[in-house]
Amino acid sequence: MSESEGQRKPFPEWLKKRVRVGNLGKPVRELLDSLHLDTVCRRAKCPNQCECFAKGTATFMILGSVCSRSCRFCAVGSGDPSPLEEDEPDRVAEASARMGLKHVVITSVTRDDLPDGGARHFARTISAVRRRCQAVIEVLTPDFRGDEPALDAVVAARPDIFNHNIETIRRLYPRVRPQANYEQSLRVLEHVKKADPGIYAKSGMMVGLGETNDEVLAACADLLAAGCDILTVGQYLRPTPEHLQIERFVTPEEFEDYRRRALEMGFLAAASGPFVRSSYNAREVFDAVAQRPRNG
Repeated sequence: MSESEGQRKPFPEWLKKRVRVGNLGKPVRELLDSLHLDTVCRRAKCPNQCECFAKGTATFMILGSVCSRSCRFCAVGSGDPSPLEEDEPDRVAEASARMGLKHVVITSVTRDDLPDGGARHFARTISAVRRRCQAVIEVLTPDFRGDEPALDAVVAARPDIFNHNIETIRRLYPRVRPQANYEQSLRVLEHVKKADPGIYAKSGMMVGLGETNDEVLAACADLLAAGCDILTVGQYLRPTPEHLQIERFVTPEEFEDYRRRALEMGFLAAASGPFVRSSYNAREVFDAVAQRPRNG
């Protein structure tokens, strides 16, 4: 498919999401703005942000809004990151408490410029939220360049869920994530599960980038072998014309097949659909597995 064809190809009906606008989610936006907090919902142009804000949920993005990497699928800006804000963990905790969150999701840009990749800042944020509310805490982290002491710092803070996305299948890494490594991402999840089997491990990937069905299932098997408990699979949507083009639109029936096959393979939970993202309906997914035995 040529670039111009990729631009002209219309979205299928199942990807035409009706979004109610107006004041829905306004209190969430105002609170986040008043506390000078960012969300991946806005930075990554998530198609679910209006729905989540209207439900009073958001995914906090710490460590600034500029990423030290430039993945070809991601809408978050890259460049020279800003200095750490030492009071950011307390501001996240304040927002979590004031929003009455029962499930807090914390993510970040990648910070290869920091010695620990920002791991201790993650740990401080987890601890700050713990002090302010009784919420389930889910972190969605970068790979920290595979540095085990950095991973251990996050694990020691005891998040309930440790999420690290592989994003795509092995073959497409050089094109989709040229500054990352498929095996390293698997090792991140494996290390977390070995360090603390009581933490749920979670990962996700996008489809529609040129992968085959067998490659998706092979990636699922790799994740399961690494100790992953929870899987998410969603449609890649091109943020801008400068990003990777969509190779195809995966049908709802195919997504349902991925979900069914993942559960048959042994995942405790699997969310798979055109609009599924890592933290979309994170609380509902966690509630579905909280009483089940963990892998590992």
